[in-house]
Amino acid sequence: MKTVHARIEGLVQGVWYRGWTRKTAMELGLAGWVRNRTDGSVEALFHGPEAAVENMVALCRSGPPAARVAAVHLRPATAEEAPQDGSFEQLGTV
Repeated sequence: MKTVHARIEGLVQGVWYRGWTRKTAMELGLAGWVRNRTDGSVEALFHGPEAAVENMVALCRSGPPAARVAAVHLRPATAEEAPQDGSFEQLGTV
């Protein structure tokens, strides 16, 4: 199992990036969350099988069709940061 925190920069708000992330992560069987940040970026936490997490990170580099991703910054995270019920949540802006 692998857990990563991602911060995605570029044109990623107002283009359905959070909804796309939640849908895609759920299809891949990942737990975690996604939210907008007031600086215009999107951040997410992905937890699950290593291959699925790596696939999700690769997909985040392009995102939904209207997004224009400039950068994806990753850092390790812990499984305890993910929802313990295995869900993938869309959280409010911070």
